[in-house]
Amino acid sequence: MRARQWGRLTLRTTALLYLGLAVGLPTAAIVTRGFGDGFASLFEALDERGAWAAIQLTLVSSAVVAVINGIFGTLLAYVLVRYRFPGRGGLATIVDLPFAVPTLVTGVMLVALYGPSTPIGSALDQLGIGLIFTPIGIGLALLVVTLPLVVRTVEPVLLELDPAEEEAARVLGASNLTTFRRVVLPALRPAITAGVLLSFARALGEFGSVVVVAGNLTGKTLTAPVFIFQLTSQFRYAEAAAVSTLLFGISAVLVIGTERLVNRRPDA
Repeated sequence: MRARQWGRLTLRTTALLYLGLAVGLPTAAIVTRGFGDGFASLFEALDERGAWAAIQLTLVSSAVVAVINGIFGTLLAYVLVRYRFPGRGGLATIVDLPFAVPTLVTGVMLVALYGPSTPIGSALDQLGIGLIFTPIGIGLALLVVTLPLVVRTVEPVLLELDPAEEEAARVLGASNLTTFRRVVLPALRPAITAGVLLSFARALGEFGSVVVVAGNLTGKTLTAPVFIFQLTSQFRYAEAAAVSTLLFGISAVLVIGTERLVNRRPDA
């Protein structure tokens, strides 16, 4: 019995030690560096030209992308779970690709497809629609990077739902849309909300794909993560740490909220 207790204690201590070294210590370091002199570093960073515009663009783009992915990610999850069709496995693999492909490569892929010198980009430019080096391009990159978060959050909940309930609703005369809205959607709402929050939190800190497709024009297409990178390039680490802590705090609140939604009991 004593050996088992020591084993559990050792396992817990090892896990907590690793978590502290990997997450806790770096977090404490960046908060201390950014706010060691109060809010002076943060205010100094926000006084930079384009700082507020970068934060606003990041927040708005992340929110719009999270909502769009919440809708289409849920539809994709429903199709993958409820339907069997040729190419279903390939579609599931494509959904997971953003997890495997470096985000910098994602940005290069988008430029290669929609850049001004490409056929698609040239055709869109003639129609007055610019994708690359515009806020639209930023949103497109964020959509690609964060889509799997919604799909893979909603999918397990769909797998646990009994299809018989949907069949019963259809037998009673409900249309497919009504069945989804009245039977499926209420059960999926916490998972969809969690996926949207995760998508928003992930989009807040996206750098690799955005730095390629945005053009990083101050006041126009400069995002908060790229702004932080610019501060570090100027060796202004305290200001960069302060803005980073601001984004980290927002993301942390969203992740905690997501955990509570995912772990909440149905009867709670």
